[in-house]
Amino acid sequence: MHARARVLLLASAAMAASALGQDQAVNLYSARHYDTDEALYANFTRATGIRVHRIEASDDQLLERIRNEGANSPADVLLIVDAARLTNAEQLKLLAPLKSRILEQRIPPEVRHPQGLWFGFSSRARVIVYDAKSVNLRDVQRYEDLAAPANKGKVCTRPGSHPYMLSLVSAMIEHLGEARAEAWARGVVANFARPPRGGDTDQIRAVAAGECGVALTNSYYLVRLIRSTKPEDRAVAQAVGLVWPDQNGHGTHMNISGGGLVRNAPHRDNAIRFLEYLASDEAQTYFANGNNEWPVVRSAVAGNPELAALGNFRRDPLSIAALGRNVAAAQRIVDRVGWR
Repeated sequence: MHARARVLLLASAAMAASALGQDQAVNLYSARHYDTDEALYANFTRATGIRVHRIEASDDQLLERIRNEGANSPADVLLIVDAARLTNAEQLKLLAPLKSRILEQRIPPEVRHPQGLWFGFSSRARVIVYDAKSVNLRDVQRYEDLAAPANKGKVCTRPGSHPYMLSLVSAMIEHLGEARAEAWARGVVANFARPPRGGDTDQIRAVAAGECGVALTNSYYLVRLIRSTKPEDRAVAQAVGLVWPDQNGHGTHMNISGGGLVRNAPHRDNAIRFLEYLASDEAQTYFANGNNEWPVVRSAVAGNPELAALGNFRRDPLSIAALGRNVAAAQRIVDRVGWR
């Protein structure tokens, strides 16, 4: 565990423990750590009088913590990212079903669990970046193109077992069927420029440096580089081309940041009020802008010029719950094809 995460866990755990007997509190376990969140939580407290006590750590650390705490967990709300991790929380039975007219009216059905176990609060796209010097744009229009002979020795990705990759493979299973999705994954592995390593920012940098011809990244990683105060980061962003994949097919793969009510929440009513607040237009702006994502509520506006400058695109309407159903099959595929 990183030192910062360890300090936050210890300090926040003490705060959360002291809040257990206080009705006007909500204990939040969050994988988010953005400056805009301070205003987000302050506005909620100002509007409701309910204080937000936070524990911040990685997604996997939070899931393990709640699981180990069991029925005595002080956690009221869990906020994590990606369909694969939300599905993990669901399978571990860490979340409680929630029925809320506000959430059902404001959060679109495709980005929430059918039984209300979790709700999406912001969305991101899985995009292709490419090196225009070595790759022809027409050769990278679809995710399927990553397995085409034209991209032999050019593809870079994260390891296949990362949740972002598992969710994309899950989408390919839904659209192509498991056999064709496995053939695609095998083709991607055959086209690797190097063994998978690093995060999405590393993939973008590798394309900019000419080490890779094409790579996959979540959209917000590119926007972070565009918005960076460091000239070297902005130079990386300017050195790569962006493709919204599958614009003539299913549309670009989408995923979410989301969360839900923890199963043994000691402040259940406050937790529900907090989740409903996250669906307000005001909170949606703060929540999405914290990580250069899009709000999921249709009436909310991101107000992020650099994100808007990427342009409009056709999104894959596939439900996030459908991605979750395929995660186990996706893991089997990446294991079989050696996407490590």
